[in-house]
Amino acid sequence: MINQTLVGVVLELRKNKQVSKIYGARHGIAGILKQDLVDLTDYPADKLELIAKTPGSALGSTRDKADDEYCKKIFAVLKTRDIEFLFWIGGNDGASNCGIINAAAKAENYELHVIHVPKTIDNDLLVTDHCPGFGSAAKFVASAFSGVNLDNASLPGVYIGVVMGRHAGFLTASSILAKKYPDDGPHLIYLPEKPFNIIRFVEDVKNVYEKYGRCIVAVSEGVADEDGVPIAIKLSKQIERDAHGNVQLSGSGMLGDLLADEIRAKAGIKRVRADTLGYLQRSFLGCVSETDSKEAREVGVQAVKFAMSGDVDGSVVMKRTGDYKISYELVDLLRVAGGTKAMPDEFIDGTNGVTDAFINYVKLLVGELPPIYRL
Repeated sequence: MINQTLVGVVLELRKNKQVSKIYGARHGIAGILKQDLVDLTDYPADKLELIAKTPGSALGSTRDKADDEYCKKIFAVLKTRDIEFLFWIGGNDGASNCGIINAAAKAENYELHVIHVPKTIDNDLLVTDHCPGFGSAAKFVASAFSGVNLDNASLPGVYIGVVMGRHAGFLTASSILAKKYPDDGPHLIYLPEKPFNIIRFVEDVKNVYEKYGRCIVAVSEGVADEDGVPIAIKLSKQIERDAHGNVQLSGSGMLGDLLADEIRAKAGIKRVRADTLGYLQRSFLGCVSETDSKEAREVGVQAVKFAMSGDVDGSVVMKRTGDYKISYELVDLLRVAGGTKAMPDEFIDGTNGVTDAFINYVKLLVGELPPIYRL
């Protein structure tokens, strides 16, 4: 979806006569710093449309965090090319960088308009109803758990799937769409919004296993104990952090393996398997939500329209009205930067489930899933 948004921005910019050049920075601000820029001004539209349907990021990404010195260096590059608009496609860290760059530009009296364009599969940006990228990732998660559920029903046991989500459980919760019949999994869903107790977890699994003879578990990588310490951090001997201070939670299968070991040791269940969905959930070719695809393109278009409307900076947000109608607004960067949206209480059922309100929220973002039937 990041590429759909990229193409939306580029094609809409081409409609504006005041725009003479369009550059893409490889690996974000790191590319600006290195002057590793791609001229997209006349890049063939048919090839752009192919890029729009391609997973990953055509321009690449970065974990660099800007500061005043960093900003001075990238401004020096931007000024040599008379850059007046900077569009940043990204999530929380991207919004934070936009805020830093915007403030530095104002302090330097550099007329640079900074527009943050939302994209994150975590769906955890503040203000906006949802984020491009989430619907397609949620569709993959739901599809994966649907298939795992059928596999597990064929040869029963306990299955644990670890899903991305550092502080917000939207993506893990989307596994609920795999359920069609009352005994379908996931039977248990654990989100970072609720404290995770490993003793209670083992009891939950035992109870489901006694009822159905099997158990499917969806667990967020960011589940934490009563003190707010992520389980993955408590049990990891080595902690890796990026430039923004984020701890790497899904780089290994450790959390899933630990939970599987707990079930084997304390529940007496021998057949226990665990997977970490990892990068697959954000780049799986062919698992695309049509709603997500259209909105990802449109959010890029709207970003350009806002940028060209006057002396503005900000973050594009999506508003939902009625059964399902989306409008777009531009809000102050400070309302989005540096914050994280958690799943609201009305979406969460106890310590291991989600509500119908969440299902109604997410199903239109995901779209139709493959039909599942039984003999």
